[in-house]
Amino acid sequence: MAATAPATDPPGLSPAVTVASPPSQPTPEELVARAVAPVKPAFLRPPPVREAPKEEGKAAGVTAEKKSKRQLKRERQQEKKSTSHLCIEVGKSGNADSCKYGASCRFSHDINAYLAQKPADLEGTCPFASSGMVCPYGLTCRYLSTHNNQSPENCPEGNREINFLNKDTQKLLWKNKYDFPKASAQIKLLGLKDIKKNKVSSANDDQKADIYSPDKSCELNGNDQSESPCNISVNVEPESNLCKETDNSEAEPLVASSVQLVEPRPLKKSKVEVDETQNHGAGIHDNLAESEDHKLSNGLEVPSINQSSCRTDLITIPHLREKKIIDFRGKLYLAPLTTVGNLPFRRLCKTLGADITCGEMAMCSNLLQGQASEWALLRRHSSEDLFGVQICGPYPDTIARTVELIDKECSIDFIDINMGCPIDIVVNKGAGSSLLTKPMRIKSIVQAASTVTEKPLTVKVRTAFFEGRNRADSIVSDIYDWGASALTIHGRSRQQRYSKLADWDYIYQCAQKAPDYLHVIGNGDVFSYTDWNKHLSDCSKISTCMIARGALIKPWIFTEIKEQKHWDITSGERLNILKDFVRFGLEHWGSDSKGVETTRHFLLEWLSYTCRYIPVGLLDVIPQRLNWRPPSYCGRDDLETMMASDSAADWIRISEMLLGKVPEGFKFAPKHKSNAYDRAENG
Repeated sequence: MAATAPATDPPGLSPAVTVASPPSQPTPEELVARAVAPVKPAFLRPPPVREAPKEEGKAAGVTAEKKSKRQLKRERQQEKKSTSHLCIEVGKSGNADSCKYGASCRFSHDINAYLAQKPADLEGTCPFASSGMVCPYGLTCRYLSTHNNQSPENCPEGNREINFLNKDTQKLLWKNKYDFPKASAQIKLLGLKDIKKNKVSSANDDQKADIYSPDKSCELNGNDQSESPCNISVNVEPESNLCKETDNSEAEPLVASSVQLVEPRPLKKSKVEVDETQNHGAGIHDNLAESEDHKLSNGLEVPSINQSSCRTDLITIPHLREKKIIDFRGKLYLAPLTTVGNLPFRRLCKTLGADITCGEMAMCSNLLQGQASEWALLRRHSSEDLFGVQICGPYPDTIARTVELIDKECSIDFIDINMGCPIDIVVNKGAGSSLLTKPMRIKSIVQAASTVTEKPLTVKVRTAFFEGRNRADSIVSDIYDWGASALTIHGRSRQQRYSKLADWDYIYQCAQKAPDYLHVIGNGDVFSYTDWNKHLSDCSKISTCMIARGALIKPWIFTEIKEQKHWDITSGERLNILKDFVRFGLEHWGSDSKGVETTRHFLLEWLSYTCRYIPVGLLDVIPQRLNWRPPSYCGRDDLETMMASDSAADWIRISEMLLGKVPEGFKFAPKHKSNAYDRAENG
């Protein structure tokens, strides 16, 4: 019987030719090991082929015209006079004669011309009218047809914002005439050099201490700001052999507190202090012990205790244990987030279960200059019942003045000092994570800032500046004595940015060294309630976990933690969350054309993160990890597929579902490279 070819051979091929079997599908475990999200095969699709984007103008061979500053200014002035820019007072009242500037006003008063060119109203209801309030934007509101005639007296008290910058305060800051009595006295008391120079000479200038912080690496940044007058005088009466700098050492400056002040007792220096002495020329770092010989009270003179001490009249400053205490234990803490952590987003997270919120990082120098845009970062909504602000600066005097300013002008529950920001523009100024290389300056900053406010002071750091050279554990045991009530540790170094996973073992190690009164807060890669439970159970000294990118990608993580579940949220439920954000944004930025587009901009910035979320029902392994790269996949409906897209065009389509069509020529590029999983440029 003749041999026949195997039935498995494809037709037209000889028996000698073998067919390669298709590659086997990787298992979910293999995908997880490669940090690829294990999406069920039924939802996978081949990745689209994309062409490299062409630069605008090059394809057509057109070079964009470069306009001079004078020409741009002229165009802006002409645009203000155009009918599209109606005077605010006229738009609010609907009366062309309501503006007090009359014909000299820079904006248009022609109501009919404005209404003729105004875009059609958006679908939906004015967020102010839906709350029973009178819309402050009047004729310029994009939901004008839904306005009612309710009087301002009937406005509800619920949706309110506070911490606005007072105009009189702003003028004083502009003119460098704002008083900082506590900060000025404390800087002198600690023997720190005041970088803020006084333009007007005074008789007391020659009595200012010329001793800078123990950290000799602090250099002047060239700020030519004048020192504000001080209402509380600090009288320095040098005696013989007192207040003299020695060549070999500097004594520890006194710390103002309501506890007894005593002669410092030299102790064995820690490794950090030895390094600082060798590298920066710092002097001996002494500790304060209790004594009955020296007590601090109002107007009580402190006798000299060593060759570098001064006879000083001091002010009473409450000790850390006398301050208001915040119990962070077990509370859901939304991290301060650059750009996306705005007030509407924080309001949204409060509705989803967040307990603690914190404003975006504000630069101290900008706050002290009275910049309205920077002060907007301190704004607080009435729903934020436990709210803090985060500030960043390089020098003790700058931070101390900022803390005193915020304490006077704002309603807050705590102040957080950022010492972990990795952004180059911040680090190059000596602020943020660059302070991790200067532990003596960290001490000076915390001491100076904590004694000028009765609000709790918290500090946020990274593990280190350089990879493999952890430094956070060297300050965790002392930072409470310096004045901090909580320390947040992000489990990555500055050099690492967001590559690799957070080092929670090192966070646990730091927490074990912390004193009992210090709250240690861990931060990094918390993306589910199982992550939250694990970190709190693995180390009992961790008070809570700060949630950052996890909240950006899925803000309902707070609901998941409180309800202890993996929420397989639908696309419709996610759209409702976006609608809430838009409503909060219109209330915050305004319901006129400018407010609508500002809300759209921040919505798009947020959508650049939410596209990384993979629904629970599509995964072979749950929960999703923060470092997983999602493959190209289809959702369970068209909206879910669109929400999973990493294309800005799809994000714009989602915004048009909520805020109407984008203006002609609209373009958007996300500020943060949120899709760069191994390396992130943002802080």
